[in-house]
Amino acid sequence: MEKRNLGNSNLKVSSIGLGCMGMSYGYGPASDKKEMISLIHEAIDRGITFFDTAEVYGPYINEELVGEALAPFKREVAIATKFGIQIQNGKQVLESKPERIRQSVEGSLKRLQVETIDLYYQHRVDPSVPIEEVAGVIQDLIKEGKIKHWGLSEAGVETIRRAHSVQPLTAIQSEYSMMWRSPEKELLPTLEELGIGFVPFSPLGKGFLTGTIKKDTTFGGSDFRRVVPRFKPENIEANQVLVDLVKEMAIEKDATPAQIALAWVLAQKPWIVPIPGTRKLNRLEENLGATDIVLRPEELNNLNDALSKIEISGDRYPAEYANRVNK
Repeated sequence: MEKRNLGNSNLKVSSIGLGCMGMSYGYGPASDKKEMISLIHEAIDRGITFFDTAEVYGPYINEELVGEALAPFKREVAIATKFGIQIQNGKQVLESKPERIRQSVEGSLKRLQVETIDLYYQHRVDPSVPIEEVAGVIQDLIKEGKIKHWGLSEAGVETIRRAHSVQPLTAIQSEYSMMWRSPEKELLPTLEELGIGFVPFSPLGKGFLTGTIKKDTTFGGSDFRRVVPRFKPENIEANQVLVDLVKEMAIEKDATPAQIALAWVLAQKPWIVPIPGTRKLNRLEENLGATDIVLRPEELNNLNDALSKIEISGDRYPAEYANRVNK
């Protein structure tokens, strides 16, 4: 598989990574551990070298899964994980005090079974801790050899600039897809200017762009899409116009809607590495097929023109979570 550098850094990874969260957390009950380890090994066999997890996924069990699965392949792959969200009384709490970051990194190193973390993100910006202070702790951890690169998730551009001025950032992770193009306004130009890579999560719109979600689709109690406004039946129905557009291009390119959605993300910039998640081998293979699809400039222009005329219904987060992004 083609590899890409994340920005100006020397972190080179497969052009598509694997988001591992859903194997343990967020999309219903956790899957069988042995099956997920097998899936991660299948991903490696097919050229994936970039795996994404976080301390809070579970919490802890997703890092343990990824650590066990990747233990035999430490020198062949890059692992990204995250700090900064704790579960207290069943709720997510932002926590990036220096002592908490140090506790988190030690826990992640142990669970991932590594001596150094390839890419360490602040999961969400903690408004109670200046980003310069966070960057200073990260700088110390890099000097100590505990992490190699760092990044921010869902941060605003001014925070990115402030953090980058203290300790250069390797990557920013945020949602980006045909369904959520907001990063194009300020984020992508800023990253290009500063030489920072971009790692889009939910490049398939949390599954919507696969074309398999209809207005009568139901989500279980532990599937977080159950509380996402975008996935209310009326919004699912209203947004089918986007799926229809993707399906039309898929027919033209002899591809699947998911492959078109991923190929579109890959075509935006050479320093973008999307991390679609899955629990199924056939979906993994389908996603990787996107790397073989070439969208010609006129096709990309036509898609972007059509996308600009579609208004997406429903917010991507409930209010509680929406307040934590672009800080």
